Amino acid sequence: MKWKKKMSKIDKIEKKLTRIYSYFDEIALKNQEKVLKALQENKIATRHFAGTTGYGYDDIGRDCLGKVFASVFGAESAIVSPHITCGSHAIAIVLFGLLRPGDTMLSIAGKPYDTLDETISGVEGENRGSLKDLGITYKQVDLKNDELDFKKIISDLKELQPKMVFLQRSRGYNWRNAISIDDIEKCVQVVKKYSLNSILVVDNCYGEFVAEKEPTEVGVDVIVGSLIKNPCGGLASTGAYIAGKQKYVEMISYRLTSPSLGTEVGSYEKGYREFYQGLFLAPHIVCQAIKGAYLIGEVLSDKGYEVMPKSNEVAGDIIKSIKFNDESAMISFIQDIQKFSPIDSDAVPMPWDMPGYLDPIIMAAGTFVSGASIELSSDGPVKPPYVAYFQGALTYEHAKLVALHLLEK
Repeated sequence: MKWKKKMSKIDKIEKKLTRIYSYFDEIALKNQEKVLKALQENKIATRHFAGTTGYGYDDIGRDCLGKVFASVFGAESAIVSPHITCGSHAIAIVLFGLLRPGDTMLSIAGKPYDTLDETISGVEGENRGSLKDLGITYKQVDLKNDELDFKKIISDLKELQPKMVFLQRSRGYNWRNAISIDDIEKCVQVVKKYSLNSILVVDNCYGEFVAEKEPTEVGVDVIVGSLIKNPCGGLASTGAYIAGKQKYVEMISYRLTSPSLGTEVGSYEKGYREFYQGLFLAPHIVCQAIKGAYLIGEVLSDKGYEVMPKSNEVAGDIIKSIKFNDESAMISFIQDIQKFSPIDSDAVPMPWDMPGYLDPIIMAAGTFVSGASIELSSDGPVKPPYVAYFQGALTYEHAKLVALHLLEK
């Protein structure tokens, strides 16, 4: 297919997406203002970029980074650390920081990511120190018709009075939309009404800057996320954040280091510029990724594949789910994403037994930062109905090049 003909098709799709694009452009503008104000109000200067060594006492770059994130997310306090290896690690720190033997954890959006299975339930015959090993009870409320089952949630809250209520905002490897901020706010109201002393924790991965408000701005007690996804715009090389109410963040900090240290220590010789600069770029980069996902989703929808969310639905995270119903078609798509990556474009992804997952996973991740799914990437478990989860693209133009290629498939 010639270039002009392909561009004509893309132009038609973009016109169809004009309204949703405008919506997310406005979201990006409001979030950009929020980040700018947070940097200015905390008087961030070049001295905050400097690295430290040893214990990291009085590390102003680290400490002020936490203050900036707290300001952006409407939280009382935040920990932002390159020493937290990933989102799953951050969630584990939160769980072990807040829960004690005899407590109950209630997950209200079904089962969390597979990578948390062994953290919560452990491995049969092995005592690795999971929640189960420590005498902490886990319960969950499954989704009903891919939506939160508020009737069952209320029933379980009344009966269990759980110490923690946990909600995974993003879809994970499930065929559902991300949980909207409106529904998260409703969860806050329900939890505070029926189980006042419960701590509401939201896994915010893939959801930062997708909406005008973050979960902590509508009453959530603690949020958790990875720096190599939305919040640092593709610049952070590692790390995660935890933000929320001061008393809970402090408790969590004692699990991050030790009860005698909390957030008083933790050096980082490389310095903090990439985190500050990445945060500043994040609202724009997230908007680029969302618009790219809508474009590619619409190209594949026109080819007859079912996608979620649809072009007239507002995304709650950066992910576009594509149901192929065919193993070879799914694998071919993910391999195409790898071909159009700037890094390792000559690699051919194949399904493999990835640590922490129950099924073979295939993953296209030709990224500058390993695992940075704010960059162009796609992955999924190789099992029926063969759904690929596409996300990322640091520039809309990159996603557009992929869309042009897919027109020929």
